Amino acid sequence: MAFQPVYMDYNATTPCDPAVVAAMLPYFSQHFGNAASHNHSYGWEAGEAVKIAREQLADLIGAEPNEIIFTSGATEAINLALKGVFEKYARKGAHIITAPTEHMAVLDTCSWLEKRGAEITVLPVDHHGMIDLQVLEASIRTDTILICLMLANNETGVIFPVRQISEIARKHRIVFFTDATQAVGKIAVDVQEDGIDIMCCSSHKIYGPKGVGALYVRRKDPRVTLAAQMQGGGHEKGLRSGTLNVPGIVGMGKAAEICLGSQNEEGKRLSGLRDMLEREMLAIPGAVINGAGQPRLPQVANICFDGHSGVLGITGKIALSSGSACTSALPAPSHVLKAMGLSDEAAASSLRFSLGRFTTEEEVRFAVEEMNRFLSKIEIPR
Repeated sequence: MAFQPVYMDYNATTPCDPAVVAAMLPYFSQHFGNAASHNHSYGWEAGEAVKIAREQLADLIGAEPNEIIFTSGATEAINLALKGVFEKYARKGAHIITAPTEHMAVLDTCSWLEKRGAEITVLPVDHHGMIDLQVLEASIRTDTILICLMLANNETGVIFPVRQISEIARKHRIVFFTDATQAVGKIAVDVQEDGIDIMCCSSHKIYGPKGVGALYVRRKDPRVTLAAQMQGGGHEKGLRSGTLNVPGIVGMGKAAEICLGSQNEEGKRLSGLRDMLEREMLAIPGAVINGAGQPRLPQVANICFDGHSGVLGITGKIALSSGSACTSALPAPSHVLKAMGLSDEAAASSLRFSLGRFTTEEEVRFAVEEMNRFLSKIEIPR
């Protein structure tokens, strides 16, 4: 059997938890009904399964079940959120505030909206990847309709101060959307306590199946409304038409339930492994933690190995990435690290190690040993 590299790319995707697979299986064949079929037991069974999954996800994020809209993933949820706000609040204005370290699903959607009349303010970030809240508030105008800032960065793990951001948004009566794709299920997220108006998340980041995600949309205090981006049947309260992926939704619900019961202990274990990994890696000359000194997700370490631009060659032994999986096919350096002030060379010399539920201490030690062995063979250019 061919050698399989040690997996340290959990931010790209996670394997389905065995309990998730077991929960999904009956809905492929035994309970195969369409959740929109309201006239017979097959549809009732499917509808009940979706209802339970909606409750499970709502419990994880502190929402009401009727505030959960199921989608095909976080990218679709982001498009629905940004385009939906842009159309629905057009009478107030077309000004949107975001940051250069957002996921490309946000940045590309903002670029698309800009061509259709939106005005986009991109806030600067410091060398840690953090925004300045005073700059954020100073950027607000009378025609600002949306603040779009992620909860935690997918490349560095840096956590934004969402509660302070939401306080600024509330003070100026502006909708606040956050991409919580990497945060949900990893750290405590509560849309009520955090003051979040709209939030996206994805199943395959929390040990559920690919092809399903969700958008939280606040229904009161204040009520947020969106313009639908898909027509054709009025599913999901008219916001997302299309036959529901019942097995996938069941899997996402089960994954959320598991995370709710395990994320605190799992976070402690992963932060311990992450800290061990960083301590050992920092012994390598020139190694620097990107985003160090800021609150970060427990499972992510983004490390720059100064001058070693060939570091991605390690992927034969360790499965990891130099940035987001959604942009890793592009030859350009990470837009996140570039926004933080890293040079092209430093960005190209950086690797993202993301740990997960099935990562062991032995695997972390293996990764450290392999990095030391690999880097010793790379001659630093002078």
